[in-house]
This record gives sequence, structure tokens and C-alpha cells, in this order.
Amino acid sequence: MKMHLTQGAQNLFTAYGDGFVAINQEQHHQPLLVMADLLTPWPASSFEALTEDDFAALLAHDPEVVVLGTGPRLRFPHPRLTAALTARQIGVEVMDTPAACRTFNILVSEDRRVLAAILL
Repeated sequence: MKMHLTQGAQNLFTAYGDGFVAINQEQHHQPLLVMADLLTPWPASSFEALTEDDFAALLAHDPEVVVLGTGPRLRFPHPRLTAALTARQIGVEVMDTPAACRTFNILVSEDRRVLAAILL
């Protein structure tokens, strides 16, 4: 008898494109917060509309690192927006959304407590 360790169900990005991301083969067309065991809408409507509260709300999920997908192009939020995360020594990695999706999948496979904050 062979035994294999299998991980429970977890969220992984399986596709992305213009105006959508797919998680476990299901397409989503709105900003999202994604962890291995969490998938929820993110009330942030756009990069330009991001507030300090949008990032402070991420603390409730106790991430080790936040991967911020800024949409189709890389844009950096003002440091005051992410101050609540950095004050708690939570890493914030900023990249375009396709790169954020790929990075999230790698970090999840390493059993890291990563939170993807995805804008489209």
C-alpha cells in the first residue's frame, strides 16, 4: 500500500486575463482577497481609490505577507497606505496582477501564510 500526503482544498489562481482572474477554475471580475483558505470580495474599487482602511482591514486575516496585484500594470501605493501592515512587520510585495497570481501560487505551495489583494 502506498500512502501519499495530500493537502486539503486550497485556493489557487488557475487563469487571469483582461478584467478577470480565475481561482480553482472559477472566474471572478471584481477585486478580491485570497488566501489558501479564504476567498472574499475586497471593497477596494480601484488603485486610485485605495485607502489606509483598505489595507488596515487585511490585518484581520493575520497574513505573513501581502501580495498586492495592482491591475494590468505595476503601480506602487503611497507608503502611508500600507503603514498598518509594515508597523506589524507584515511584508507587502507589489506587482501587476498576473505576477501577483503566479507569486501567490508559489508562496501557497511553500505553506506560507500569504494574502493576495487583487485589483483588476
